[in-house]
Amino acid sequence: MLMPTQRVNALTIDVEDYFQVSAFAPYIERDRWDHCECRVERNVDRILALLGEREIKATFFTLGWVAERYPQLVRRIVDQGHELASHGYGHQRVTDLDQAAFREDVVRAKALLEDIGGQPVLGYRAPSFSIGEGNLWALDVLEEAGYRYSSSIYPVKHDHYGMPDAPRFAHRVREGLMEVPPTTLRVFNRNLPSSGGGYFRLFPYALSRWMLRSVNQRDGESAIFYFHPWEIDPEQPRVPGIDLKTRFRHYVNLDRNEAKLCRLLDDLRWDRMDRLFLGEAAATTPRA
Repeated sequence: MLMPTQRVNALTIDVEDYFQVSAFAPYIERDRWDHCECRVERNVDRILALLGEREIKATFFTLGWVAERYPQLVRRIVDQGHELASHGYGHQRVTDLDQAAFREDVVRAKALLEDIGGQPVLGYRAPSFSIGEGNLWALDVLEEAGYRYSSSIYPVKHDHYGMPDAPRFAHRVREGLMEVPPTTLRVFNRNLPSSGGGYFRLFPYALSRWMLRSVNQRDGESAIFYFHPWEIDPEQPRVPGIDLKTRFRHYVNLDRNEAKLCRLLDDLRWDRMDRLFLGEAAATTPRA
């Protein structure tokens, strides 16, 4: 049940399909993507329905690859009052790109999304939170490309990403660019991931809710929560031959996740990233 003084949090969705996740890269080559069964449209439409029932607005970090193939889906996101943001074009980790290739990716995605959505794209999230100590030049590229905020540096220790010593909350990283990191909870001098994804599917619901509320109440900060459309799709095709660790991470509790998400939508207050961190004016300015 919502409490009257409860802080508003940012609800974010990384719009990509199941076969595009970074952990599947060794098993599904990019030139096979167009031959895979795409389920992203039906899953995003389901998410839009869940949000519409509750009058919640969110931020959709959308792949250019998806937008190019499903432009009407992008327009539905915008028409229903959500923020359209960039997840890059081809879901390549920043750690796998040089500056020129990264610039091409983020500029291409921004232009494509703005052309389809008809609104400015101000936010960016790197695939697999792949900006860290070794490639902070990416922040310069994002600022030059016209992005106003990034949500790409996860202040945790993880085998695939993370910058444990990075600030935990929104902060300015360049004159024209803010970093809004995924949420962590500080426990015994360590940052614990508390912002969704596989951890939300794995942890008991009460623990996840407690972690987010603790950030609201103890730190006095808005939490950043994220999930993927494929995480509410237990019927998605199974990828053969993947290792046990990847299999567990991707498929754990998919059949329970939509119900857990609905509880979270009802128990906390939510809004778009741009409104929470850039202000109302940025969220309503039409693209020239």
